[in-house]
Amino acid sequence: MRAQFVLSEIGVGLRRNLTMTFAVVVSVALSLALFGGSLLMSDQVSTMKGYWYDKVNVSVFLCNKSDAESDPHCAKGAVTAEQKKQIESDLGKMTVVQKVTYESADEAYKHYKEQFGDSPLASSLTPDQMQESYRIKLKDPEKYQVIATAFDGRDGVQSVQDQKGILDNLFGLLNGMNWAARAVMAMMLVVALMLIVNTVRVSAFSRRRETGIMRLVGASGFYIQAPFIMEAAVAGLIGGGVACGFLVVARYFIIDHGLALSEKLNLINFIGWDAVLTKLPLILATSLLMPALAAFFALRKYLKV
Repeated sequence: MRAQFVLSEIGVGLRRNLTMTFAVVVSVALSLALFGGSLLMSDQVSTMKGYWYDKVNVSVFLCNKSDAESDPHCAKGAVTAEQKKQIESDLGKMTVVQKVTYESADEAYKHYKEQFGDSPLASSLTPDQMQESYRIKLKDPEKYQVIATAFDGRDGVQSVQDQKGILDNLFGLLNGMNWAARAVMAMMLVVALMLIVNTVRVSAFSRRRETGIMRLVGASGFYIQAPFIMEAAVAGLIGGGVACGFLVVARYFIIDHGLALSEKLNLINFIGWDAVLTKLPLILATSLLMPALAAFFALRKYLKV
């Protein structure tokens, strides 16, 4: 009987404050969709880091005859066979180095033609203008500075370049976007909490005569508060369900179908469905507990039971 009463009161409360209940559902849905989206963005950035950092190389570019005339780093002339032999020897002794690949000027010219053959500049280049280089695969991509310190400024070395620096700029942008999404999510959560508190108070005020009678006949504080707390929890849970639907639909249409980024951007390793599905229980739990707790603390002060 008591359970039936509580359930009937929940239905009555949701119908009486239909407009505010709808506002709660929408605000909770949007805020938790942003919350889930920010978590998935963090997973995506971590996945991309693991994928791309494993592929980045440190490149040691050697001086050629053209550099000797124009580049102050190559003022002592083009790299000699002895200098190349010494560089190879030093690279082989470094514990941070996993693999070293030598690229000749002819190979560099061939790769350039394959990638930028349509460029007007490509027709004016010759193999002797290309630089020889060593492509170094590190055991830990963070150890770039070890290579830079050892070879930057050495005779015969034009420059030491780390591809990780280019990726860091991209990941910095993605992380900035992620933090912006979290800031909007925090504001939306505050709005949702304020709506929940106001909705509960309006509902309690509209039923103040009923709650007054219940107090007079000896009803417990929890028994009086339960319908209001459950109202907020149900509205929040509906919003959480909508948020979960947003995330699933977004993953389906943005990555798999619709925009189909997984097909158009083959170089990006996108997160899988497992990353999305593991976030859904957290979103549902938050959507249930957050409104319930907000309603509980609001009612303690408002009803004074």
